[in-house]
Amino acid sequence: MALTQMQIIQSLGEAMSWFERELAWGVPPTELRHLIGRIGELYAALISNGQMATEVNQKGYDVVGADGEKISVKTTAMMNSSGHIAFNLNTLNIVDKILILRINTAEMQIETLLFDKTENVIDLMNCTDDKRGKACISLSKLVTSVIPKSDVVAIKTVSKGNYIVKELENGTIEVYDKGKLVSPSKPVLRDLAEQLRISILNSNGNPYNTRQLGSLVIKTIEQNNQTLT
Repeated sequence: MALTQMQIIQSLGEAMSWFERELAWGVPPTELRHLIGRIGELYAALISNGQMATEVNQKGYDVVGADGEKISVKTTAMMNSSGHIAFNLNTLNIVDKILILRINTAEMQIETLLFDKTENVIDLMNCTDDKRGKACISLSKLVTSVIPKSDVVAIKTVSKGNYIVKELENGTIEVYDKGKLVSPSKPVLRDLAEQLRISILNSNGNPYNTRQLGSLVIKTIEQNNQTLT
């Protein structure tokens, strides 16, 4: 059964929350590959206004966009540039576009590393093994050109001083300084929290992550604005 956009957003939020809990329990991202893959597929369905493939382990692609394009989604949580993204050359002929995502575990944000037509992505592939039908792209080719996360609609927007803080549909927090996207955003959020007299620690004494702190900052600014009016 096809999911609505609201169901996709809810499922993505729940998956990200579960991923965050697993990390807090000390589980390494390498043991959470299935969950990471699920997060990537949900995010791809969200930004393409599409649907995930109808069959489990669908060969070649993971999401069908609103325009019918078949999208292969690759998601990683590797934060350095020494790894690579693997591909099956035998199924790329049925894929229209390739989306490579990274979950930034420090900020709990989803970053788009590459989203392009298959033929353009093939040009970036190296370590090709035609006999085994395998190829890969080094992360070092991708991590220096992260695409701003502007494909997802902002559901909340507040401003304080030169800063604009947005919460996107998928829970991601974006901070802009004089119109320019700030990355990482957490240092700015901490400064804003100090100005707003918000604790940066939760009830367990642990620091809030970017999503949690951003939501608190937005909520406090909204409440302050209501008080002023």
